[in-house]
Amino acid sequence: MSIRDKFPIDKWDFKSESILVDLPPAVYEMLTAHMSEQVYKKNELLFREGAYPSGIFYITQGKVKKYKVDKEGKEQIIYIANTGQLIGYHAILSEERYPDSATVIEESTIAFIPKEDFLNTLDQSPLLNNRLLKTLSHEFAVLANSLTMFARKTVRERLALQLIIIREKYKVNYVEGMPIEINISREDLASLVGTARENVVRVLTEFKENNILETKGRKIIIKDVNQLIAIANYK
Repeated sequence: MSIRDKFPIDKWDFKSESILVDLPPAVYEMLTAHMSEQVYKKNELLFREGAYPSGIFYITQGKVKKYKVDKEGKEQIIYIANTGQLIGYHAILSEERYPDSATVIEESTIAFIPKEDFLNTLDQSPLLNNRLLKTLSHEFAVLANSLTMFARKTVRERLALQLIIIREKYKVNYVEGMPIEINISREDLASLVGTARENVVRVLTEFKENNILETKGRKIIIKDVNQLIAIANYK
């Protein structure tokens, strides 16, 4: 049974994997004519808030956190992008500087597509335009839901919700009923939830005592996603 049969994951999760899927060969070749690929080590920066964009990034393999930093230097993670997703295109479309920063959270292989190739392909491909428009519309809806979540939900509910979302990003060769292992620092998890690290540790301990999950160092193994769905209180 898919998570979508139990929980409206698409209301809470950014999606851009479908943008490049099955593009006509000529369009794909135009877009990737000067594409380059690089392996980034954990915690390497892709781009920084306020910098001018020179292209877009495609995550061939790995995970990237997008975040903003406040005046005190504290991160607020907006979302975690996964294998197959595009990032960095918002600034190019708006002709502005990057509105946030992006850093890899595990060793990742990431392709770079120059700005000129991206814009030229957009000019000549209504299909790519439509896909980007659909993705941007979806992201707006997700952000609206996230604002409501931070305003109305408790730390416990927000943590349960984020664990459900992150769990989907760590599914590899998944078999129904198999525990899913999440590898994320407590600091990043606290930033996603919008609370202090100590609060995340406290609630994780409670979830562990209730056999919802177990921990091995920084790794979190989700054992009972149904309990998390009940706690998230998403309706």
